[in-house]
Amino acid sequence: MCGIVGYIGEQEKKKIILDGLKELEYRGYDSAGMAVLKDDEITHFKSVGKLENLAKKTKDFESIGFGLAIGHTRWATHGKPTELNAHPHFGKFSYIVHNGIIENYQEIKKELISKKYNFLSQTDSEVIVHLFEENLKENEPFIAFEKTINTLQGTYAILLMTKAEPNKIFFAKNLVPLIIGKNDKKEVFFGSSDTPLIGLAKDVIYLNDKDYGYAQKDNIVIYNGKKPKSLEWNKLSISKLSAQKDGYRFFMEKEIYEQSSISNETLMGRVLKDDIKFENLEESFFDDINEIKICACGTSFHAALTSSYLFERISKIRVSVEIASEFRYKESLLQKGTLFIVISQSGETADTLQALKIAKKAGLKTLAICNVDNSSIVRISDKTLLTRAGIEKGVASTKAFTTQILVLWMLSLKLAKNKGKISKAFLENEIKNLLKVPTVLKVDEKIHEKIRRLSKRYLHGHGFFFIGRDIFYPLALEGALKLKEISYLHAEGYPSGEMKHGPIALADSELFTVALMPKNTLYEKTKSNVEELSARDATILAISPKTFDIADDFIKTKDHDHPMLEFLEMGVILQLLSLEISIRLGNDVDMPRNLAKSVTVE
Repeated sequence: MCGIVGYIGEQEKKKIILDGLKELEYRGYDSAGMAVLKDDEITHFKSVGKLENLAKKTKDFESIGFGLAIGHTRWATHGKPTELNAHPHFGKFSYIVHNGIIENYQEIKKELISKKYNFLSQTDSEVIVHLFEENLKENEPFIAFEKTINTLQGTYAILLMTKAEPNKIFFAKNLVPLIIGKNDKKEVFFGSSDTPLIGLAKDVIYLNDKDYGYAQKDNIVIYNGKKPKSLEWNKLSISKLSAQKDGYRFFMEKEIYEQSSISNETLMGRVLKDDIKFENLEESFFDDINEIKICACGTSFHAALTSSYLFERISKIRVSVEIASEFRYKESLLQKGTLFIVISQSGETADTLQALKIAKKAGLKTLAICNVDNSSIVRISDKTLLTRAGIEKGVASTKAFTTQILVLWMLSLKLAKNKGKISKAFLENEIKNLLKVPTVLKVDEKIHEKIRRLSKRYLHGHGFFFIGRDIFYPLALEGALKLKEISYLHAEGYPSGEMKHGPIALADSELFTVALMPKNTLYEKTKSNVEELSARDATILAISPKTFDIADDFIKTKDHDHPMLEFLEMGVILQLLSLEISIRLGNDVDMPRNLAKSVTVE
């Protein structure tokens, strides 16, 4: 997620912006920039890499005295991390910063190019400033801004300043956060979170979706519809760490909860009415592909394993999945016609990177699924699909896993359509279900509270079995891994049908079994396996939309008609279960012992 900071006032604006962006580094970024409007002149600076590079560029710049300023840290989605793609974007006399994704930017851009507008970047964001200046030709500034916002489809937090109205910052918010702050000096502040505002503002307004308006030194006006809203001010927190966590106990908890909004970013611009479209991935890329090999480690391996069911079932293509640390020493037989996919949250995973290099050397087409643009894996791969999860501070992956699953699901549909393996009706139904994902991922507070209460029963014993069938087998592997990582309790994931082939020997009252029992995927078979464990006194926690009377604990999921929606909801429940058990054990959930976020060594 990008970071936004804005300021109206007399202080040194460069310092306000740089300090504010520094407080947003935890969100992740690959480039940064700022613009200052003072004395009817706008000065801007951009840099790639860390904020210190932007600080060096602005070392001799001074901006004391009344003026406006906007700043931005960018996490690349459209276009590489370059100065041209960094924010702010500008027209002839206006500048904008934008967090989010403009879904209809290509249509807007095409129309603006026909009107002789010149685009400098590859981003979706640049259309906003040019569209504003086009609307400004026949409207006063606020009406031009209003018309611009009404044209945009997608997610956005936007700050805009223009020489046409040099005392105001225009703002708009939809589906991504934006906060306005004020103090007794009549200074106005903007931020993507509380942290840049702490110590500067006393009171804040947390903007709602579809809010837009303008701010000046002694006046803030907010619309949501045709009429101005009354301003609802809140006292600002004084703890920066608490503000970064948005009130959650741990970053992992925050990241579980934000999966709903993050999934919008992953899907945005890719899920169309009757098609799946990936940026920078031409239709011809799949030509001559008759097999897929996927390499990954840890959580990413579980996402890969899940996708193997989807590719073979939907795309009708042969798939093999390998743990990267094993693949690099196997001397695998690699043949032309194989698409080699690597999956990594950081893009720096050493084993996965080496596997990718082996595939490149063998002449295979390569595709990376990654969260970090300009990472080593992204630079080496032929093509990349970014997951757009934003920075993940918790070592145990949550939203990175979920966004990988979504990208792989979309990719299986894209490949199936490209090869003519699915009907139009099938694709439209899949798209309908993809669009339900943000709602499915929204945490149910009642379920979370139930998990919090029942977690006290699962702090002892000699271990956990997580069991499931089909795509719910790799989800069981992921659930077991989450619990191991942060609670330090022994847990194993198994296919449900494998219980009778050895593991059931461990079954007794001190063995906890977490059973994934979706209604759409082999329910009766899984039920039979769970009954076998229950008959041997294993303690059963069943997760299912169907009531299961013999379970010791039962978490009821919603009644979805698609297995992937069941998968995603159960994934959230498993994450919450691990979180709450770990918290009860007194562990540092975000920084589990012996683990690192990015495994850059063998």
